[in-house]
Amino acid sequence: MTNSPTVIVMIGLPARGKTYMSKKLTRYLNWIGVPTKVFNLGVYRREAVKSYKSYDFFRHDNKEAMEIRNGRIHSLWVSNDYKQLIQIQTVYIPCVVYQVFDATNTTRERRELILNFAKDNAYKVFFVESVCDDPDVIATNIMDVKVSSPDYPERDRESVMEDFLKRIECYKVTYQPLDPDEHDKNLSFIQVINVGRRFLVNRVQDYIQSKIVYYLMNIHVHSHSIYLCRHGESQHNEEGRIGGDSELSKRGRQFAAELKGFVEEHRLSDLKVWTSQLRRTIQTAEELGVPYEQWKILNEIDAGVCEDMTYKMIEETYPEEFAMRDQDKYHYRYPGGESYQDLVQRLEPVIMELERQGNVLVICHQAVMRCLLAYFLDKSADDLPYLKCPLHTVLKLTPVAYGCKVDMFDLKVEAVNTHRDRPLVSF
Repeated sequence: MTNSPTVIVMIGLPARGKTYMSKKLTRYLNWIGVPTKVFNLGVYRREAVKSYKSYDFFRHDNKEAMEIRNGRIHSLWVSNDYKQLIQIQTVYIPCVVYQVFDATNTTRERRELILNFAKDNAYKVFFVESVCDDPDVIATNIMDVKVSSPDYPERDRESVMEDFLKRIECYKVTYQPLDPDEHDKNLSFIQVINVGRRFLVNRVQDYIQSKIVYYLMNIHVHSHSIYLCRHGESQHNEEGRIGGDSELSKRGRQFAAELKGFVEEHRLSDLKVWTSQLRRTIQTAEELGVPYEQWKILNEIDAGVCEDMTYKMIEETYPEEFAMRDQDKYHYRYPGGESYQDLVQRLEPVIMELERQGNVLVICHQAVMRCLLAYFLDKSADDLPYLKCPLHTVLKLTPVAYGCKVDMFDLKVEAVNTHRDRPLVSF
């Protein structure tokens, strides 16, 4: 882990997906345990200018507006949000904070201002430039995102498109892309060209920056859905035991049959199916009658010495361990086993592959499903171990502009409840 705070600086003309990438990147970094926060300059600009009238505000020769826009950068750096983030860095050493500066940053003058600020504060800087000249992608982005922007309350789609295209032209007048050959050859950056068709990477400084590059090279904007479900109820589930490698119960086999009907009903013909290497997920997938891939890293959390035990047995045999897990469920590691934190690290390749793929059905386990769900729904490490993932239920996750739409399908097959609520008593 790098020991210096880093500012991730977005670059690009409007409607190039900068905010989309900022939010996804922030969600990913927080999920892997790197505290990260997005600072969107548009929010601070709107605080200074309560009502947006037209693209004229973004003309390079509008001196009054330019003073306001440049002043917003300084307002950001002295804001309470920014101070609180830096306080995290100060108080929780060696915690490393990442800041994502979401703005156009299209001129060298603006970027030099940021570089000087970073130098004064001993921060690293990593630039992410989105370059796109595909008119269809730009138009889709405007329609999907900008129409609902606070800049355009109660404006029809046609007038929004017209004004926003003129706003883009205002930025083009002064736009200076990163120059990897001369002026910017010593900077650390990635250029994402035409939403991931090509990439240019320059002078990556550390481990986290390399992870950022790899992540950005795997995400795409094509429409797709991810289906998550647990295996059918197992014999261990019926007995209240955790872990192990038991087979499906009678109701579990019934769920597998219902899952096949669900897949056929939704006509998911291009669907990829992934399972763990444990029998209960494999038996669930076999009923579908389609090819499936077994992933060892999708196996349930390793409960170590507590494998195959009930919670009552664990409480009686290992009372101290039982109490410690309730105190900090995310970081607690079973003796000889894993913690949820370990599981997140193990599942990172699955997240990368899910971001790359089209429609995928993941048949997995309770702890695994919680980790995957926490990534897509941007849940904290504290909340992750208590996310509800009932048996015999399918969750459909559809990535949208700045988040994820969730649809829940109860396949109406009875099953035991394996969820344990967060303890009410504070330790």
